[in-house]
Amino acid sequence: MALLAAALALAGCVTTGQPVPAPAPLPATTAAQTFGDRLAPQEAARNFVSVVEKVEPVAERFCRQHQVAGQSCDLQIVVDRRRDLPPNAFQTVDEKGRPVVGFTLALIADARNADEIAFVLGHEASHHILGHIGRKQQGAEAGAVLGTMLGQATGADAATMKQWQSFGASIGARRYSKEYELEADALGARIAWYAGYDPVRGAGFFSRLPDPGDQFLGSHPPNAQRLQQVATVVAGLERQAGY
Repeated sequence: MALLAAALALAGCVTTGQPVPAPAPLPATTAAQTFGDRLAPQEAARNFVSVVEKVEPVAERFCRQHQVAGQSCDLQIVVDRRRDLPPNAFQTVDEKGRPVVGFTLALIADARNADEIAFVLGHEASHHILGHIGRKQQGAEAGAVLGTMLGQATGADAATMKQWQSFGASIGARRYSKEYELEADALGARIAWYAGYDPVRGAGFFSRLPDPGDQFLGSHPPNAQRLQQVATVVAGLERQAGY
């Protein structure tokens, strides 16, 4: 992990909260130089930088095509270099309302190829493009109101009322989580494909994730459903392209 952090530093990648500046070239490595079934740190860093260069403008173009009033499409890509964090990527907005997609070092190190990084970046950017954060907040607010109504109906005291509100907000925020993930998978596949990557190969990282199954009010759909979603989108893109 330390080698990967150093390689990303050479490439111009920075810590969470700052955009990735124009990267400097990394020393060439061979695909055969691997750490087990993972890429060598310099290869992983070079893949990440290359993916950011290619996918970011495509994601921003899709954002402008879907843009709603007040939505920023100035995508910021950041790396959280804390080595104790597990593989993860996230999407949020900064204090200026700009979309931020963050990667932990562990996720970059765990990626087996550039297609996986491209798909993850496209997926996370899609959450912003599709307005999922705002929609989840609206769901949470509606759920909290419903929780308040239920608390009032049962004569709950102040402490119990807060529990009802928290429970309602949690249910409201998670109600459409699976649908949001599938929507982001579909648009993320399109973004990765138009950036020149293979989303089906990129979605291969699902095979290394625990399968959440079809849990009631779960936050993520079954892995098989997500893989099928990506495969269906790519098949349609290939038909349009005359493949």
